[in-house]
Amino acid sequence: MTLQGNWGCSMKTWLRLSAGLAAAIMLWSGIALGQGTPTGCDKKGAPEKVEGEVVSVDADKGKLTLRAADGTTHEFEASKETLQDYKVGDRVKAKLRLTKDCSK
Repeated sequence: MTLQGNWGCSMKTWLRLSAGLAAAIMLWSGIALGQGTPTGCDKKGAPEKVEGEVVSVDADKGKLTLRAADGTTHEFEASKETLQDYKVGDRVKAKLRLTKDCSK
C-alpha cells in the first residue's frame, strides 16, 4: 500500500526528489566554496595609497619596491614599460588597484 498526497505521487517518489534536491544543493555549494580568489588579491594590511622613495626596480620581474615615510616597504607590480621610467631614489605616489583576475 502506498501513501499518496494531493498530486498522486507516492511517498517514495517524494523522498527520492527530496534526496536528489539535497544532493544537488550540497554539490553546488561545495563547488562554489571551492572557487577561491587568485593569489595576491587579498588587500589585508595594504594601504590604498603610498608615497615614498623607490628602493629597487626589477623591470624583468615587474616589481617596484617603495619605502614609505614611516619606514615600511611596499612592493608593487607594474608592466616593464611602466617601470622603465623609474630609478632608485625617485619619489613616487602609488595607488593600490586590483588586477582583472581579482575583480571577478
